[in-house]
Amino acid sequence: MALKSLKKQRRIQVIALATVALVLSTALIGYGMRDGINFFRSPSQVVEEPPAPNEVFRIGGLVAEGSIVRGQGSSVTFSVTDGGATVPVVYTGVLPDLFSENEGMVGTGRFVDGVFEASEILAKHDEEYMPAEVVDALKEQGVYQEPAADS
Repeated sequence: MALKSLKKQRRIQVIALATVALVLSTALIGYGMRDGINFFRSPSQVVEEPPAPNEVFRIGGLVAEGSIVRGQGSSVTFSVTDGGATVPVVYTGVLPDLFSENEGMVGTGRFVDGVFEASEILAKHDEEYMPAEVVDALKEQGVYQEPAADS
C-alpha cells in the first residue's frame, strides 16, 4: 500500500513541476516578445486615438505632397496621410531610395507630442507594390487607386 501512494505522490509532483515550468516558459516568451510586436495604425487611427508616447507601432500611408523637408545632417521631416488624416513624421537616418512624395511608406516608431518619431522607414520596393495594411487604410478613406495595368 505504501508503494502505491509513493508512486501517486511522485506522479503529482512531476505534473505540478511540469505545470510550473510551462507557466514560467510562457511568461518568459511573452516578456521577450513585448518589444517585438508592433501594431499597424493608419494616420486616421493615430489622430482619433493617439497611442501612449512609449508605445512602439507602425504607421503607413502615402507621403504627403510637398511635405518632405530635409534638415541639418540626416534629419528629415515629412507627413504621412491616408486621405482622412495627416500625421507629421520626423526621421533621422538615410531614407530608402524609392522614398518619394505620393508614394506608399511604412514607418516604425513612437507618437510623441503630436509627431511620429520614426526609428525605421520602409518604402515600396517596386512600381506597383504597396503594403496590404496601407492599401486597406487608403481604401477605408476612399482614396486608394489601383495601379495602372501595363498593356
